[in-house]
This record gives sequence, C-alpha cells and structure tokens, in this order.
Amino acid sequence: MVTKVKIGDVELILSLPDEIPNMEWIGGETYMTQLLASWILVDNKKDIPMNPQILGKPGVGKTTLAYSSAKKLNLPVYIFQCTVDTRPEDLLISPVIGENNTIKYHASSLVTAMIKGGICILDEANRMSEKSWASLAPLLDQRRYIESIIAGIKVNAHPNFRICCTMNEDSSTFEVPEYIHSRLQPQIFIDFPSKDEEFKILEFNLPFAKKDLITYTVNFLQESHLRNKDFTARDGINICRYYMKMSKFSAESTNKTEENDKNEDENLIDYLLFRQSVKQILDNEGLKFLYEKEKSEHKIASDSPLKKVFNKLMEIDEEDLLDENFEDLTDDKRKVDINDDDFLFLETEESEGLSDKKFLDDEDATDVIHIIEKKDEEEDPYENLDPFFIDELDDFTEKDPNEIVRKFLAKKSKKKSKKQKDEMKDTDNKKKEIK
Repeated sequence: MVTKVKIGDVELILSLPDEIPNMEWIGGETYMTQLLASWILVDNKKDIPMNPQILGKPGVGKTTLAYSSAKKLNLPVYIFQCTVDTRPEDLLISPVIGENNTIKYHASSLVTAMIKGGICILDEANRMSEKSWASLAPLLDQRRYIESIIAGIKVNAHPNFRICCTMNEDSSTFEVPEYIHSRLQPQIFIDFPSKDEEFKILEFNLPFAKKDLITYTVNFLQESHLRNKDFTARDGINICRYYMKMSKFSAESTNKTEENDKNEDENLIDYLLFRQSVKQILDNEGLKFLYEKEKSEHKIASDSPLKKVFNKLMEIDEEDLLDENFEDLTDDKRKVDINDDDFLFLETEESEGLSDKKFLDDEDATDVIHIIEKKDEEEDPYENLDPFFIDELDDFTEKDPNEIVRKFLAKKSKKKSKKQKDEMKDTDNKKKEIK
C-alpha cells in the first residue's frame, strides 16, 4: 500500500521497507555486537548514533550482517543499492510525472527511513561518486537532516533513524571523500568465517543439501582462505546449489530408477560434477585451485575420470618399459623415446635423425598409454602431471580416460616436436656459421 506524507507544501510518496526471508547472520557475534553498539545512545538527550561502515570482500556477508542487526532492533529496514550512476536526487527525492502531467515526488529508501524512524543500509556505498556523498554530509553529523533542492524541502531525521554503509574491497569502487569518511565511523572489518561457522552458513542456506557435499565444499573454501583466495561462503552456496540442480536435472532427464538413486546416495559426491560446478561458478581460477588442493592432499576421487587418467599415465607394464636402446614396442617396429621432459614421440625403425621421426597423434598415442617414465615408489605420482587436464578439458565432460590420455600425449608430442625442430634449426645454423 502506497504511503504518503506531507512536509511543508510538498507531498512525498514513501518507499516500502525491505522484508527478506531467510536472511540471518550466522557466527561472528562480535561483528553484530560492534554494529549494535555503534547505534545505541549513551545519553538520550545529548548523544547521537554513529554511522558505521562495514568493510570486507564481496560475499562475506556484509549486507546480511547489517540487515540481521537492524532486525534485532525491531525497526523497519530499508536497503538502498548504490551504483556509480547514483545521483543526489536518486539518493534523496526524485520527481516523476504523474496523472494530468503533474509532478509527484518519491522519497528514496534513505529518506523514507529518516521519516519513519527506520534503519537504512547503503549497500556497496563506495560505488557512489563524490557528488552523491556531498548531499549526505549534514545527515551524517549532529545536524541529521537532508536538503532536497529539487523538492525545495528539508527533511529532519526521526530520533530512531539509524544508518550504516557496506563497502567492498575491489577495483570497481571509488575512494570515499575524507570529510565523509570521518563521519562514517566506526569501521567494522569482516573476515572469512571459521570452519564451523562456514559450515553453519551453508547448512542454513542449503537445508536440502547433503552433509557430505557441504563438508567437501567447506573444506575447499577453508583451504582457499589460507591461500588468500577471494572465494567466499556465497561462492560455496552457489557451487552447492548449481551442483544439486545439475544432479537433479541429469537424474530427471535420464529417468533414473530408484535403485540407481540409491546407489548415488551411497556414492555421496559426484566429483566430476563438483569440478564442473566449481568451474562454472569460479571459472578457471577456482578449478585450478581445486586441482592443486586435491593433488597436494592426494585425495583425487577414486571414481573420478581424472583419477582413471592419472592411473593410466602412471601405469607401468614391465614388458613395455623401454630404455635408450629403443626396444620394440609393437609388431610394426615402432619405438618410443622416453626423455627427461617426459615427452613421448614415436620413431620408425628406418628413421635417421629428427626429420624422419613420427610424432604421436591420437591414433598412435593409444599404443603408448602405459609407457611413462619409471618412478620410484616414494615419489608423488601426481607431481609431474601437466595442467593440460585443467586448461584443455574445461568442463571435464570427457568420460573416456583413454581419449583424455590420447589428447594429452598428442599435445605433449606437438610441443616436443616444435622444441626439437627449433633446436635442430639452431644447430644447423651454428654448423653453417662454423663452415
């Protein structure tokens, strides 16, 4: 229902408060204590509330903290989304053309909170320009009012009015003017949550998710925090949510039976699908980090196509191991050179020199899937794996490990081919210079 108030001779149409279901701050009670403390009055007659700013990386829960804290005071909450295009009139009072070409004035969420005695959250406030900030200067000190040049009125803040700003730490923001920054105090810095807190956050937002999926995601996030990655609980929620949507869609599209569903429950996490979810939420950076995490922990999923590929690449058949004497590999007398760089290429028996070498293609690679440099048992079997698996197989939809290995070896061979040819060319040039 539209609410109107009259200030002087000007009628204002007020904004509606924000009611957001299932938005609750979890963990980090210290942050909420700091925020609520900044809003209380030590002396009801002489003190004024402070105007805190909440700082942190995108996705750590700044808006959630502000909204949940405001709800604790049982006051209406108004959220104003700031952008680089926010003008002073957008922030305060905007004129619109009404019926019969009359001008009507709409009060912003901020001004409505001032009038109704609510709490205003300026979300991502440091995306605004200095011009917009200037219009708020009198509101943020002892004067506690705003002036609208367009409407020609001054609006005083209700005694219950409170305000806070959330600010991101990224390159798409502006520096807040010093005369405004000194008015936006205290500064509340939100860090990444602890493991228990992050688990509770995901569990609260995803009550329909399996515990094992949440646990696996939280472990991924916690490791990323230690490595100074910018992955947040919001990213984790999106990864899990997309994972479950894809899983459900796949099950419905293939008309899986109840027995298959039961088997899937026993196999708690589809690691292939999890990697795809990470890739599509966090792009290649997240996928490469997940790969490094799994590799360092030696926890590549046993049912993962990647694990099957790794096993094939590390598989050693005593009869097929070749040394520098180029023992025969197949009936057609093709031979394999295992060199220091772990690059494989084929050489025909009749070849004399590099120009006659036959480099691996997809078909040839099938003959050398087993042939990998021999490794000691103490060595990490994943240590020398190429990032090709991450860079080239973006969504890991390739289910046949033989095909992956063929592509891998073919790519390796092409690189080796170019390297060897360049070296030969340099050698020939040096010989010509000597002659």
